[in-house]
Amino acid sequence: SVHALCDGHNSVIFPAAQDYKQIFDGDKGPNTGGMGAYTPVEWVSNELLDRVNTDVVQPALKGIAEHGAAFTGCLYPGLMIDGDDLKVLEFNARFGDPEAEVYMRLLDGDLYEILNDCATGVLDPGMVTWKTGFALSVVVASPGYPGEYRKGLPITGIEEAESLGDIVVFHAGTDIKDGQLVTDGGRVLNVTATGATLDEALKKAYSAVNLIHFEGMHYRTDIGKRQG
Repeated sequence: SVHALCDGHNSVIFPAAQDYKQIFDGDKGPNTGGMGAYTPVEWVSNELLDRVNTDVVQPALKGIAEHGAAFTGCLYPGLMIDGDDLKVLEFNARFGDPEAEVYMRLLDGDLYEILNDCATGVLDPGMVTWKTGFALSVVVASPGYPGEYRKGLPITGIEEAESLGDIVVFHAGTDIKDGQLVTDGGRVLNVTATGATLDEALKKAYSAVNLIHFEGMHYRTDIGKRQG
């Protein structure tokens, strides 16, 4: 996955992210909205990201601007890359999920200020910087997802998980009923961790997941283990 922040003319390419679409380990089972992700992806070179910016993002911005409707915000092209062959499948005008959660853990700056600069056409690419290391997210899902699933299942353990350090739990499908945090969607939580290495972030994330509980919760156990 590749994302770019744009102010209508300037664009900043994010580090590449690897996401995992299938519901079960080993990329088995039906597709989902995403069961986990990590960033950066070491095999994706800076040269390749520069090419995506030059050959995909910038021509798209130029073409849109020529039609009198400059694009500002997050541009998320869907790409297929085979050696030197680069193909664009689609464009999304949004962040990917769960990619957004890992990006937010490594973004070194004020997201509001950056997005405001995009909206007002004054984005300075040099102001978008990234922390060193890796970020990884494990999606915790409701029983039955991506098919039919129950709602209203009590959730426990989030405070304990976040007390481990370097852990942020993003809420995706939750609600509060009678003072109790409960499930309210298919993908319920994004448990994210940062580390100096991908393996360190992976171990931290799964240690946090193990402290969280709701009836029938399920998640992939191989996020970050398959690369490429």
